Amino acid sequence: MAVSGIALVLFLFAHAAGNMKIFVGNEDFDHYAHWLRTLGTPLLPDVWFLWIMRIGLLVAIVAHIYAATQLTIRAKKARPVKYAHRPKVQGSYAARTMRWGGVIVLLFIIYHILDLTTGHLNPVGDSTRPHANVIADFAPDRWYVTLFYVVSVIAVGLHLRHGIWSAVRTLGQQSKQNEFRAQVTSLVLAVVLVAMYLSVPLAVTFGWVK
Repeated sequence: MAVSGIALVLFLFAHAAGNMKIFVGNEDFDHYAHWLRTLGTPLLPDVWFLWIMRIGLLVAIVAHIYAATQLTIRAKKARPVKYAHRPKVQGSYAARTMRWGGVIVLLFIIYHILDLTTGHLNPVGDSTRPHANVIADFAPDRWYVTLFYVVSVIAVGLHLRHGIWSAVRTLGQQSKQNEFRAQVTSLVLAVVLVAMYLSVPLAVTFGWVK
């Protein structure tokens, strides 16, 4: 679960960095989107790199969900009889809602693909005009779409914060000092990622990017 999670985190940051191109301008953003389709050529045919990446992401997501399911089943088997009295356990919101947060993230991924990848839920839905797709998607009159993205991205951030910390522990972090560093690092990375992803829909909705 930790390894698949790290792979997904790396993709999220790479994807967020690409999204920032929208602040450079229409042509630069469209050029970047089209460049992704030709990445790897002439060694690979057009769009092959994107499909290799998509398949890799799908494998990572399936592995992550499978690992989460296995951990849930093991946790239940470890304590088949419920506690007569279970004292309150102090923990972060992200830790207590990790599983539900994962479901929200999965639903958001599905919507995001149908919206800005396949274009089925996008007002423009033209793969040759990625900038226009984004502008139409987060237009002021579609504030509910922006709101949905804000809630979903915050859920991603909460999931990411606890996930990075858990992954570091899983991969060998033991000392108290390292645990504190892991907590700070996971919080900073989560906040940065959320800010990067929310900057685009909010900028379009409030008219800062047109």
